[in-house]
Amino acid sequence: MTLTVPRPAGPPGPAALADAVDDRLATFVAAEAAALVALDPRLDLLAATARDAVLSGGKRLRPLFAYWGWRACGGREPVEQVLPALAALELLHAFALVHDDVMDRSETRRGRPTAHRALATAHGRAGLTGDADRFGDSIAVLVGDLCLVWADRLMAQALVPPAALAAARRAYDLMRVEAIAGQYLDVLGEHSPVWTVDRALRVARLKTAGYTVVRPLHYGGSLAGRLDSSVAAAFTRFGTRVGEAFQLRDDLLGAFGDPVHTGKPAGDDLVQGKPTVLLQLARATANVRRRTELDALVSRFRSGPPPDSAEVQRLGELIRSTGAPERVREMIADRVAEGIRALDTAPIADDARTALTSLAGAAAWRSS
Repeated sequence: MTLTVPRPAGPPGPAALADAVDDRLATFVAAEAAALVALDPRLDLLAATARDAVLSGGKRLRPLFAYWGWRACGGREPVEQVLPALAALELLHAFALVHDDVMDRSETRRGRPTAHRALATAHGRAGLTGDADRFGDSIAVLVGDLCLVWADRLMAQALVPPAALAAARRAYDLMRVEAIAGQYLDVLGEHSPVWTVDRALRVARLKTAGYTVVRPLHYGGSLAGRLDSSVAAAFTRFGTRVGEAFQLRDDLLGAFGDPVHTGKPAGDDLVQGKPTVLLQLARATANVRRRTELDALVSRFRSGPPPDSAEVQRLGELIRSTGAPERVREMIADRVAEGIRALDTAPIADDARTALTSLAGAAAWRSS
């Protein structure tokens, strides 16, 4: 499907833009997968798994924020000229998710087997030898790497001046470095006996806020060629607060979300013992008895056999008893409000301000 917005109609809505991104991704991935298989027919499993990782759905938030960064800085229709660069952010996202699932040993994503689990199953069906799980992990790493390369290739197809594309590339590179730094700290936190709320928030700023909101806004503004310092500063303030809210909501969904909506098992973050703000707040506010029990459960989840449902339920009960979920909801509301205020005096078009305000609420209070 091609995005068509009659002139002089306004910009596309979120659904239309997401559809356009999906269409561009499908066309691009089909061509890249065909080229890959042409090298050797046995590459079909790698190509198909990468295709599924990219096209299996998602909220397309990063292209949406990038689009409104572009619009806010003077970008105008037709959107097709920047659509490859917007869609490239979803290839970067697929890279991050596939690798993240391997590191977290996640079984499902969006209600389907994760790439490494699907590949382990394919190993048996294909009659391959050796360890199926190791095969799945190894090929999933390559799938993620392939998506990262594809992101660069698709970005290069944007029809914008070279100087604008180079500026966008600088924002994109910062996005990748910060996401990797945040992911490292996230993994480090899972293996550290002591972690704090402040450190958990720092992870949220690096791994989520920069990667989901701040840098996509800078990236979009750079594509327009008009990202001045005042707008960049407003984007940073807005994006940091909204991105933190996004991650805090993710913490709640990872602990208490409905699997029907999240596509993940109930209490997935609890099972993994992730050092989230939610968990650290619970530790900080629990009495000695509850904190001792909470720490013992988290320690066992991280180093012992998979917990049973009763243990996961008990950890959830302990967290709820401290009032930490309510505090996290207050933090989300505060951050959304602070982020929206950051746009009040920013020199951007009213339609961009309105759209970003709406996106802030949708990102912070989503159900999946």
